[in-house]
Amino acid sequence: MRPQFHFTAPRGWINDPYGVTFHEGAYHLFYQYIPESLEWRSDCRWGHATSPNLFDFDHLPIAIGTGDGDDGVWSGSVAAGTAFYTAISEPDIGRGRIRMATPTDGSWREWVKGAVVAAPPPALDVVAYRDPFVFRYGEGWRMLVGAALAGGTAAALSYSSIDATTWSYDGIAAERSRDLVEPVWTGSLWECPQLFPLDGRWVMVTSVWEADVLHHVAYALGSYDGQTFQPEAWGRLSYGPSYYAPSFFRDSSGAPALLFWLRGVGDAKAGWQGAHSVPHTLSLVGDTLVAAPHRALTAYRASVASPAVDIEWTGGTSIELNSVGQLLARVKVAPGSLTLAVLENEWAMPHDGGPVRIVADGPIVEISTASGLVAAPVPSTGGAVEARGDGQVALFGLAR
Repeated sequence: MRPQFHFTAPRGWINDPYGVTFHEGAYHLFYQYIPESLEWRSDCRWGHATSPNLFDFDHLPIAIGTGDGDDGVWSGSVAAGTAFYTAISEPDIGRGRIRMATPTDGSWREWVKGAVVAAPPPALDVVAYRDPFVFRYGEGWRMLVGAALAGGTAAALSYSSIDATTWSYDGIAAERSRDLVEPVWTGSLWECPQLFPLDGRWVMVTSVWEADVLHHVAYALGSYDGQTFQPEAWGRLSYGPSYYAPSFFRDSSGAPALLFWLRGVGDAKAGWQGAHSVPHTLSLVGDTLVAAPHRALTAYRASVASPAVDIEWTGGTSIELNSVGQLLARVKVAPGSLTLAVLENEWAMPHDGGPVRIVADGPIVEISTASGLVAAPVPSTGGAVEARGDGQVALFGLAR
């Protein structure tokens, strides 16, 4: 069963979302896509879909495909009406180059590839290089590129431009050794590092990679001078086996938001693999980055039994989600921690004792608290989801 409120492609494999942009009255979503495969391959393309509200999507043709010197079209971002993507060539797929593409008209349905604007700096011993994130800064533009440096140092490299076309390398924006584990471990490569202002501070969100294993999403709060980001506090945003590679965007009202790739969700018989999270809006509480489901989701709340539910849970120690007599997931709260158990697996995360939000949608469960996020694939029965637990449980069916 496909989820109803989580984006999936019509067929094939998807992973990272990126380039989410509200343009001419609609959101444009781009994503890493292999339509003819249920497994990741290096020959990714940019899939494309549009939505008026972040939940109801129309699928469009592939925006940027392979060829023209690109063996793969990997993750990137959209800014100044331009797509910036990682172009890779076999066999050295870990070290990409940054290339531009532009739409042929205002509909953004067709895109034309342009110049390569950045490549691994010769002065650095770069092991991996990918995932450009472009953003406005002052009178010009800035670009971060995720990198792994020899010796086990993860980094975000800094570039600047006046016109978002010609770029200059400015040095290392931020770096951190994989040997540092407190207060959070950040691996040897930062995938999809993104930098944005929030509540008077700058936030860097990045995905943690180590030895071909995808781990979790980390963040740092600090200051930024247009070239260098100085971390003042580190934290971990995601837990569990699913969340990875979030894409930062601002919604139609300007609110800061993240959209994640959810790993492990799919249906081989139906021919699809991979999903995206519900969008999350962001805020800061002290040195903690807090993500909560986007308010647009509440428009679908209804008093009907449904395979998709939105639950607000407070004051309890245990809650179970069931469907057609089958246990889907169990959530337990103890002093300082929350545990999500699905089948024979369980994942723990910190918990401050505040309210818990649970979104269950077919094969997906997402949990958000003020201390972080945890998500996992769950068994899908196709039946209505019920919740039973102590404390206060407010369950809303989600229906279109």
